[in-house]
Amino acid sequence: MQSTPLTLQDVQDIDARVAKVLRGLGDPEPPLRLEDVRELLTLDLHYYSSSDTGCLQETISRLKVAGKQVVKRPGLLLDVIRKMDLRALWVPDRKRILLDRDIPPLKWRWNEGHEIGHSLLPWHQAVMLGDDRSTLAPSSKQRIEAEANYASGRLLFMRTHFDERLLSSPIDCSLVRQLAKTFGNTISTTLWRTIETVQCPAVGLISQHPARRPDPEKPMVRYLISSPRFRNEFSHVGATYLVEQLRENIGSSRNGPLGTFELPLVDANGDEHLFRFEAFHNSYETLTLGMHQCKRVLTLAV
Repeated sequence: MQSTPLTLQDVQDIDARVAKVLRGLGDPEPPLRLEDVRELLTLDLHYYSSSDTGCLQETISRLKVAGKQVVKRPGLLLDVIRKMDLRALWVPDRKRILLDRDIPPLKWRWNEGHEIGHSLLPWHQAVMLGDDRSTLAPSSKQRIEAEANYASGRLLFMRTHFDERLLSSPIDCSLVRQLAKTFGNTISTTLWRTIETVQCPAVGLISQHPARRPDPEKPMVRYLISSPRFRNEFSHVGATYLVEQLRENIGSSRNGPLGTFELPLVDANGDEHLFRFEAFHNSYETLTLGMHQCKRVLTLAV
Protein backbone atom coordinates (compact mmCIF):
# COMPACT_ATOMS: atom_id res chain seq x y z
CA MET A 1 0.00 0.00 0.00
CA GLN A 2 1.31 3.44 -0.92
CA SER A 3 0.85 6.59 1.13
CA THR A 4 -1.94 8.81 -0.22
CA PRO A 5 -0.78 12.37 -1.08
CA LEU A 6 -2.75 15.37 0.19
CA THR A 7 -3.22 18.75 -1.44
CA LEU A 8 -1.27 21.73 -0.11
CA GLN A 9 -4.54 23.34 1.00
CA ASP A 10 -5.53 20.24 3.00
CA VAL A 11 -2.09 20.08 4.62
CA GLN A 12 -2.20 23.73 5.63
CA ASP A 13 -5.75 23.47 6.97
CA ILE A 14 -5.00 20.36 9.02
CA ASP A 15 -1.75 21.82 10.32
CA ALA A 16 -3.53 24.99 11.48
CA ARG A 17 -6.07 22.92 13.43
CA VAL A 18 -3.32 20.88 15.10
CA ALA A 19 -1.41 24.08 15.93
CA LYS A 20 -4.52 25.45 17.66
CA VAL A 21 -4.72 22.33 19.86
CA LEU A 22 -1.05 22.56 20.85
CA ARG A 23 -1.43 26.25 21.65
CA GLY A 24 -4.43 25.39 23.81
CA LEU A 25 -2.18 23.00 25.75
CA GLY A 26 0.46 25.72 26.25
CA ASP A 27 2.83 24.33 23.58
CA PRO A 28 4.19 21.54 25.83
CA GLU A 29 7.45 19.64 25.42
CA PRO A 30 7.34 16.06 24.09
CA PRO A 31 6.02 13.51 24.62
CA LEU A 32 2.43 14.67 24.15
CA ARG A 33 -0.04 13.53 26.81
CA LEU A 34 -3.15 12.38 24.97
CA GLU A 35 -5.22 12.60 28.13
CA ASP A 36 -4.55 16.36 28.07
CA VAL A 37 -5.70 16.51 24.45
CA ARG A 38 -8.91 14.63 25.28
CA GLU A 39 -9.62 16.98 28.18
CA LEU A 40 -9.09 20.05 25.99
CA LEU A 41 -11.35 18.70 23.24
CA THR A 42 -13.83 17.12 25.71
CA LEU A 43 -13.41 13.70 24.14
CA ASP A 44 -14.28 10.47 25.91
CA LEU A 45 -12.15 7.31 25.62
CA HIS A 46 -13.34 3.74 26.03
CA TYR A 47 -11.96 0.36 25.05
CA TYR A 48 -13.70 -2.60 23.51
CA SER A 49 -12.66 -6.14 22.72
CA SER A 50 -13.11 -7.80 19.37
CA SER A 51 -14.16 -10.89 21.31
CA ASP A 52 -16.70 -9.04 23.49
CA THR A 53 -19.04 -6.27 22.34
CA GLY A 54 -18.83 -4.77 25.85
CA CYS A 55 -19.01 -0.99 25.93
CA LEU A 56 -20.01 -0.84 22.27
CA GLN A 57 -23.58 -1.80 23.12
CA GLU A 58 -24.70 1.76 23.82
CA THR A 59 -23.33 3.00 20.46
CA ILE A 60 -24.74 0.27 18.26
CA SER A 61 -27.91 2.20 17.42
CA ARG A 62 -25.82 5.20 16.30
CA LEU A 63 -23.07 3.48 14.35
CA LYS A 64 -23.56 3.82 10.59
CA VAL A 65 -21.43 3.20 7.56
CA ALA A 66 -22.36 4.47 4.09
CA GLY A 67 -25.65 5.80 5.43
CA LYS A 68 -26.93 2.44 6.63
CA GLN A 69 -27.31 1.04 10.11
CA VAL A 70 -24.48 -1.47 10.43
CA VAL A 71 -25.89 -3.25 13.46
CA LYS A 72 -29.57 -3.78 14.17
CA ARG A 73 -28.88 -6.64 16.55
CA PRO A 74 -25.96 -6.74 19.02
CA GLY A 75 -24.95 -10.16 17.75
CA LEU A 76 -23.96 -8.69 14.39
CA LEU A 77 -21.37 -6.29 15.79
CA LEU A 78 -18.49 -8.76 15.77
CA ASP A 79 -19.13 -9.52 12.11
CA VAL A 80 -18.99 -5.82 11.30
CA ILE A 81 -15.72 -5.34 13.20
CA ARG A 82 -14.11 -8.33 11.50
CA LYS A 83 -15.30 -7.58 7.97
CA MET A 84 -14.25 -3.92 8.18
CA ASP A 85 -11.09 -4.73 10.20
CA LEU A 86 -11.95 -1.98 12.68
CA ARG A 87 -9.27 -1.19 15.28
CA ALA A 88 -10.75 2.05 16.55
CA LEU A 89 -13.91 4.10 16.15
CA TRP A 90 -14.87 7.72 16.57
CA VAL A 91 -18.53 8.39 17.35
CA PRO A 92 -19.00 12.14 16.60
CA ASP A 93 -22.38 12.73 18.21
CA ARG A 94 -21.11 11.25 21.48
CA LYS A 95 -17.55 12.69 21.15
CA ARG A 96 -16.35 9.22 22.05
CA ILE A 97 -13.26 7.33 20.88
CA LEU A 98 -13.38 3.54 21.07
CA LEU A 99 -10.17 1.50 20.85
CA ASP A 100 -9.82 -2.25 20.39
CA ARG A 101 -7.88 -3.42 23.43
CA ASP A 102 -7.08 -6.73 21.70
CA ILE A 103 -4.42 -5.10 19.49
CA PRO A 104 -0.88 -4.63 20.88
CA PRO A 105 -0.74 -1.72 23.37
CA LEU A 106 2.07 -0.10 21.36
CA LYS A 107 -0.51 0.63 18.64
CA TRP A 108 -3.08 2.21 20.96
CA ARG A 109 -1.38 5.61 20.90
CA TRP A 110 -1.38 5.93 17.12
CA ASN A 111 -4.94 4.65 16.81
CA GLU A 112 -6.14 7.13 19.42
CA GLY A 113 -4.28 9.93 17.65
CA HIS A 114 -5.89 8.89 14.37
CA GLU A 115 -9.39 9.12 15.84
CA ILE A 116 -8.56 12.48 17.44
CA GLY A 117 -7.48 13.51 13.94
CA HIS A 118 -10.94 12.65 12.63
CA SER A 119 -12.51 14.72 15.43
CA LEU A 120 -10.43 17.79 14.50
CA LEU A 121 -11.67 17.85 10.91
CA PRO A 122 -15.33 18.92 10.76
CA TRP A 123 -15.83 17.67 7.20
CA HIS A 124 -15.19 14.13 8.50
CA GLN A 125 -18.34 14.11 10.61
CA ALA A 126 -20.62 13.39 7.64
CA VAL A 127 -18.46 10.40 6.74
CA MET A 128 -18.35 9.01 10.26
CA LEU A 129 -22.14 9.38 10.56
CA GLY A 130 -22.69 7.69 7.23
CA ASP A 131 -23.19 10.22 4.45
CA ASP A 132 -23.58 8.08 1.31
CA ARG A 133 -22.11 10.77 -0.93
CA SER A 134 -18.85 10.76 1.04
CA THR A 135 -18.38 7.13 1.98
CA LEU A 136 -19.25 5.01 -1.03
CA ALA A 137 -16.24 5.92 -3.18
CA PRO A 138 -13.03 4.05 -2.21
CA SER A 139 -10.94 7.07 -3.23
CA SER A 140 -12.90 9.23 -0.80
CA LYS A 141 -12.29 6.79 2.04
CA GLN A 142 -8.55 6.72 1.26
CA ARG A 143 -8.41 10.52 1.28
CA ILE A 144 -10.32 10.74 4.58
CA GLU A 145 -8.02 8.20 6.22
CA ALA A 146 -4.93 9.96 4.84
CA GLU A 147 -6.15 13.25 6.31
CA ALA A 148 -6.71 11.65 9.72
CA ASN A 149 -3.27 10.03 9.54
CA TYR A 150 -1.64 13.35 8.70
CA ALA A 151 -3.45 15.08 11.57
CA SER A 152 -2.38 12.29 13.91
CA GLY A 153 1.23 12.56 12.78
CA ARG A 154 1.37 16.34 13.21
CA LEU A 155 -0.28 16.05 16.63
CA LEU A 156 1.70 13.13 18.08
CA PHE A 157 4.98 14.56 16.77
CA MET A 158 4.04 18.06 17.88
CA ARG A 159 4.68 19.91 14.61
CA THR A 160 7.84 22.04 14.85
CA HIS A 161 9.17 20.17 17.88
CA PHE A 162 9.74 17.16 15.66
CA ASP A 163 10.69 19.09 12.53
CA GLU A 164 13.46 21.01 14.29
CA ARG A 165 14.96 17.95 15.96
CA LEU A 166 14.83 15.92 12.73
CA LEU A 167 16.22 18.52 10.35
CA SER A 168 19.05 19.63 12.65
CA SER A 169 20.76 16.21 12.61
CA PRO A 170 22.01 13.71 10.02
CA ILE A 171 18.98 11.56 9.17
CA ASP A 172 19.41 7.83 9.59
CA CYS A 173 17.75 4.91 11.37
CA SER A 174 19.56 5.70 14.62
CA LEU A 175 17.94 9.15 14.67
CA VAL A 176 14.54 7.62 13.87
CA ARG A 177 14.81 5.32 16.89
CA GLN A 178 15.97 8.20 19.10
CA LEU A 179 13.07 10.42 18.07
CA ALA A 180 10.61 7.56 18.63
CA LYS A 181 11.69 7.49 22.29
CA THR A 182 11.64 11.28 22.64
CA PHE A 183 8.06 11.59 21.35
CA GLY A 184 6.75 8.36 22.85
CA ASN A 185 5.70 6.89 19.50
CA THR A 186 6.50 3.68 17.66
CA ILE A 187 9.51 3.40 15.37
CA SER A 188 7.18 2.66 12.43
CA THR A 189 5.17 5.86 12.84
CA THR A 190 8.40 7.83 13.41
CA LEU A 191 9.83 6.47 10.16
CA TRP A 192 6.64 7.51 8.36
CA ARG A 193 6.72 11.01 9.85
CA THR A 194 10.42 11.37 9.01
CA ILE A 195 9.85 10.66 5.32
CA GLU A 196 6.84 13.00 5.20
CA THR A 197 8.93 15.81 6.72
CA VAL A 198 12.24 15.79 4.81
CA GLN A 199 12.69 18.16 1.87
CA CYS A 200 14.81 15.81 -0.24
CA PRO A 201 13.71 12.67 -2.13
CA ALA A 202 13.28 9.89 0.44
CA VAL A 203 11.51 6.54 0.49
CA GLY A 204 10.67 3.97 3.13
CA LEU A 205 9.34 0.43 3.34
CA ILE A 206 7.56 -1.42 6.11
CA SER A 207 7.72 -5.03 5.03
CA GLN A 208 8.39 -8.63 5.82
CA HIS A 209 12.06 -9.54 6.17
CA PRO A 210 13.41 -9.42 2.58
CA ALA A 211 16.21 -11.89 3.31
CA ARG A 212 14.01 -14.55 4.91
CA ARG A 213 11.23 -16.77 3.66
CA PRO A 214 8.06 -14.64 3.47
CA ASP A 215 4.72 -15.51 5.00
CA PRO A 216 2.46 -16.23 2.00
CA GLU A 217 -0.60 -15.16 4.02
CA LYS A 218 0.70 -11.58 4.31
CA PRO A 219 1.72 -8.96 1.73
CA MET A 220 5.47 -8.70 1.28
CA VAL A 221 5.30 -4.91 1.64
CA ARG A 222 2.74 -3.43 4.01
CA TYR A 223 3.57 0.20 3.24
CA LEU A 224 5.61 2.09 0.67
CA ILE A 225 6.21 5.59 2.03
CA SER A 226 7.39 8.38 -0.27
CA SER A 227 8.39 11.96 0.41
CA PRO A 228 6.72 14.55 -1.85
CA ARG A 229 9.86 14.91 -3.97
CA PHE A 230 10.35 11.15 -4.31
CA ARG A 231 6.73 10.83 -5.38
CA ASN A 232 7.22 13.52 -8.04
CA GLU A 233 10.65 12.52 -9.32
CA PHE A 234 10.85 8.74 -8.78
CA SER A 235 7.23 7.54 -8.99
CA HIS A 236 8.31 4.73 -11.36
CA VAL A 237 10.44 3.14 -8.62
CA GLY A 238 8.22 0.51 -7.04
CA ALA A 239 8.24 -1.63 -3.94
CA THR A 240 9.06 -4.83 -5.81
CA TYR A 241 12.31 -3.42 -7.18
CA LEU A 242 13.34 -2.04 -3.79
CA VAL A 243 12.67 -5.37 -2.06
CA GLU A 244 14.87 -7.12 -4.66
CA GLN A 245 17.69 -4.69 -3.90
CA LEU A 246 17.25 -5.18 -0.17
CA ARG A 247 17.35 -8.93 -0.56
CA GLU A 248 20.71 -8.67 -2.34
CA ASN A 249 22.30 -6.21 0.07
CA ILE A 250 21.19 -6.82 3.66
CA GLY A 251 21.75 -9.51 6.27
CA SER A 252 19.31 -12.07 7.63
CA SER A 253 19.42 -11.17 11.34
CA ARG A 254 16.09 -11.59 13.12
CA ASN A 255 16.45 -8.37 15.09
CA GLY A 256 18.35 -5.09 14.93
CA PRO A 257 20.33 -3.48 12.09
CA LEU A 258 20.36 -5.41 8.80
CA GLY A 259 22.89 -3.29 6.92
CA THR A 260 23.36 -0.23 4.75
CA PHE A 261 24.11 0.14 1.06
CA GLU A 262 24.11 2.71 -1.72
CA LEU A 263 21.80 2.38 -4.67
CA PRO A 264 21.63 4.49 -7.85
CA LEU A 265 18.12 5.43 -9.00
CA VAL A 266 17.15 7.19 -12.20
CA ASP A 267 14.66 10.04 -11.96
CA ALA A 268 11.84 10.95 -14.36
CA ASN A 269 14.25 13.06 -16.45
CA GLY A 270 16.71 10.23 -16.92
CA ASP A 271 19.27 11.59 -14.46
CA GLU A 272 20.96 9.22 -12.03
CA HIS A 273 20.94 9.87 -8.28
CA LEU A 274 22.64 8.07 -5.43
CA PHE A 275 20.56 6.93 -2.43
CA ARG A 276 21.72 5.49 0.88
CA PHE A 277 19.50 2.67 2.15
CA GLU A 278 19.45 1.41 5.71
CA ALA A 279 17.29 -1.37 7.14
CA PHE A 280 16.60 -2.84 10.56
CA HIS A 281 14.22 -5.46 11.89
CA ASN A 282 12.14 -4.79 15.01
CA SER A 283 11.39 -8.53 15.47
CA TYR A 284 8.02 -8.04 13.71
CA GLU A 285 8.77 -6.18 10.49
CA THR A 286 11.64 -4.76 8.50
CA LEU A 287 11.82 -0.98 8.37
CA THR A 288 13.83 0.56 5.54
CA LEU A 289 14.89 4.17 5.03
CA GLY A 290 16.29 5.40 1.72
CA MET A 291 17.75 8.94 1.68
CA HIS A 292 18.94 10.92 -1.32
CA GLN A 293 22.69 11.60 -1.23
CA CYS A 294 23.59 13.35 -4.46
CA LYS A 295 22.96 13.62 -8.17
CA ARG A 296 25.52 11.74 -10.20
CA VAL A 297 27.33 13.87 -12.74
CA LEU A 298 28.30 12.14 -15.96
CA THR A 299 31.90 12.87 -16.93
CA LEU A 300 33.06 12.26 -20.48
CA ALA A 301 36.60 11.34 -21.34
CA VAL A 302 38.18 13.72 -23.87
